[in-house]
Amino acid sequence: MLELLLCSLLTIFPDYLYRRYRQGKRIGKEITLFSVWFELRFGIIACLMLTVALITMIFYYHPSTSTATLFYRTVPILPETNGRVAEVHVELSAPVKKGDVIFRLDNSKQQASLETARRKIAEIDAAKLAAEADILKAEGQLQEAKGALQQANDELDVKRELQKRNPGIVPQRDIEKLEVAVAGRQGSVDAATAAKQSASVRVSALLPAEKASAEAALAEAQVDLDKTFVRAGFDGRVEQFLLRPGDVVNPMIRSAGILIPEGAGRRALVAGFGQIEAQVMKVGMVAEATCISKPWTIIPMVITGVQDYIAAGQFRGGEQLIDAQNTVRPGTVLVYMEPLYKGGLEGVTPGSSCVANAYTSNHDRIASGQLSAFKSFALHVVDATGIVHAMLLRIQALLLPVKTLVLSGH
Repeated sequence: MLELLLCSLLTIFPDYLYRRYRQGKRIGKEITLFSVWFELRFGIIACLMLTVALITMIFYYHPSTSTATLFYRTVPILPETNGRVAEVHVELSAPVKKGDVIFRLDNSKQQASLETARRKIAEIDAAKLAAEADILKAEGQLQEAKGALQQANDELDVKRELQKRNPGIVPQRDIEKLEVAVAGRQGSVDAATAAKQSASVRVSALLPAEKASAEAALAEAQVDLDKTFVRAGFDGRVEQFLLRPGDVVNPMIRSAGILIPEGAGRRALVAGFGQIEAQVMKVGMVAEATCISKPWTIIPMVITGVQDYIAAGQFRGGEQLIDAQNTVRPGTVLVYMEPLYKGGLEGVTPGSSCVANAYTSNHDRIASGQLSAFKSFALHVVDATGIVHAMLLRIQALLLPVKTLVLSGH
């Protein structure tokens, strides 16, 4: 309507002035309700053509959308394992800090496994003390075996010396017995040495390895126990938390509730513009928005991102061929908009529906001085027509509460 009124001032109104003051025709006489078309046909046709062109230019270079929303991510509250709820630390809706326990599963089995792992470590420590005592015992046995071996060697040397000086004085049988005794004593020394080495290896290698395995088992048991405590991974708010002690939760089937990150939905507005405006949408464009949860307020925005893909064209590989006819809705160009000023989205409820406008600006191109006078004038006209959409947005912001509360029938 605004475009039609504006175009009529440039077409129908001058045509009427020409008929009135140049041709002398008067309203109610020559210009009547039945003769308006014949008398003002040139102005009416020009007005319609100019209106269509103006509306096309405005909607193309200054796009508008009513599908703008403050999207935010929700995180389901799920344990890492199945179990029955033992304790609940949060009510239906409550704020939580990072690391706070939301609820606890029954962990009697995990606590028993943890205690078993602790006992195993204590058992290994006790075995290490016993192994150290075995080393001392083996050292004593080794010294004893070495003494017996030395005594047998000395006695054998004496018998051999006597046999050498006076053959026949020492029976050969006695010398052979001493040789056998020396070999036996040497075997005892070797056995004692091996026993000492075995005890030393057990203390220095085997028991530390067993203790490391036990400590790993303890850590694993502690992790399993920690999994029974479901904690908040970040600051946020728990909503729709209906879990109660005795309920059974399953990470694959049943969620315990929803955790909404702090500040979610208060940073950027996500809007979907028509595909025909894909070439116009650029990062850095100035935009405006009004949201139904904060009526009668215009929020200055700036476009910070334009998604390069349209969601309607995505597919997953499967067993059937894609038929383009199945894509009923054409899809939109997704645009991210952030407030131009700090705190611009304060008071806007996350998830609120909004209406947004984006405005094309050719100021830098005009100021560069590289354009012709006609093109600079045309770009001035394009930029100036953005005021029409700005007026429409303010009218929408003014009428939005009336439309929602009165005309919608609620």
